[in-house]
Amino acid sequence: MSESHQQPALARCPGCEEPPASGDLFCGACGYDLSAVPARPGDRPTLPIGVPPGAPAAAVEWPAASETDSSDVPAPTHRATDLPGTDSGGNLLPTTPPAPQAPQTAPPGPAPATAPEASAAVSTPDTPAPAATPGTPEPPAASGDFTLAAPDPRTAEPAAQPPSAGVKVCVACRSGRVDPDGYCENCGHAQPRERDHVEQELGSVAAVSDRGLRHHRNEDSFAVSSTALPDGSPAVVAIVCDGVSSASRPDEASAAAASAANEALLESLPRGTHPQQAMHEAIVAAAEAVNALAQDPSGAAEHEAHRRQNAPACTLVGAIMAGGLLVVGWVGDSRVYWVPDDRSGPPARLTEDDSWAAQMVAAGLMNETEAYADERAHAITGWLGADSYELEPHTAAFKPDRPGLVVVCTDGLWNYAESAEEMAAAVPPEAHRSPLRGAQVLVGHALDGGGHDNVTVALLPFAVEPQGAGSSPGPAGTAV
Repeated sequence: MSESHQQPALARCPGCEEPPASGDLFCGACGYDLSAVPARPGDRPTLPIGVPPGAPAAAVEWPAASETDSSDVPAPTHRATDLPGTDSGGNLLPTTPPAPQAPQTAPPGPAPATAPEASAAVSTPDTPAPAATPGTPEPPAASGDFTLAAPDPRTAEPAAQPPSAGVKVCVACRSGRVDPDGYCENCGHAQPRERDHVEQELGSVAAVSDRGLRHHRNEDSFAVSSTALPDGSPAVVAIVCDGVSSASRPDEASAAAASAANEALLESLPRGTHPQQAMHEAIVAAAEAVNALAQDPSGAAEHEAHRRQNAPACTLVGAIMAGGLLVVGWVGDSRVYWVPDDRSGPPARLTEDDSWAAQMVAAGLMNETEAYADERAHAITGWLGADSYELEPHTAAFKPDRPGLVVVCTDGLWNYAESAEEMAAAVPPEAHRSPLRGAQVLVGHALDGGGHDNVTVALLPFAVEPQGAGSSPGPAGTAV
């Protein structure tokens, strides 16, 4: 027969707090199995903290909790200041708050301060410290301790934490640091790249470039600038380039082409070079800059290894306003449109695409509707790059007889406004007064249409004096 250890007598039932009768194995009120109450473990005793070795540990007597009434209303919660405090040796603290009593009426005078108001009691050079409230514990005089003054949270200014120089802050949470991979270390949000959305306004010319809604990066680039001709008259330049996605490093190609063409124009125009010749030379300089990228494959990323057999490539389109002339130049399928300020006049497209569709139309094999409906329509037949065919820069000079707006854009925009009439309808009426706002609206038009490609557009308002009613209604010019 096994020996049974007797359980210690319980003062109250663990289930309902009713006192059980002596010798009961089950609670008469709730049926709780009193024999299942485990005995207090004998290991890991609670040790007092800070008691010198060998000193007896003083027992702490906790006051009994208040009873609940018949309505099962929970007992009132004791606050820490309602209980007498002792140190680790069992001695009362120097100042003991009054023992808890029955609910009291508030003493005459100001009510005790809440936590935020208590912080406001910190003394300042202009305000004397208020006297201590009766019953508030005071620090020991000889202990050497002192009270730290906390600032008033209602008046204290939050400490500004400006980001360190050169450290990018997350655009989502505004607090996390952006790691070299472009992700926030705090919330993990992917950060927009610098070229995902670019805007620039320079006098009367403005341009906007956007990544679009489908591409993972922006492979377009642009450059806008202004200079002066030898006679002091102004010359305004806009260059827009579109990287060929099937080639390697298309974003680098478009950036190199836009920069090289812009620099070439800023160098040749002040020397007195004719704008049309300057545009031709600028396109040749842009092609050389793109070709140089193929000779330096170190910039190719590992994830583009499958495209390294194709040299970096891009298209280019540009416009120059100088000396009353409008000169355009292009290679590829980016375009220039003319939209007169007086919308009663007809708009016009000033460039012809280097594309399969354009070749089919020029050869008379298809009409324009049939050609651009074909899946091969946007296959380009001319581009800047080391593996392109013989470079044939196209240039054209026009002399508009009335004010209008020059729209220089990639196919990311004109895919959603292909004809000159559709482009004119998309251009806001006030674009000639606010070209940056007009460019923003046009980029938004492409994004609303689906944003399947990168979108870049530059707007150049062309101001001329009307030449009379007998003049032609559009820009007349010659193409080379």
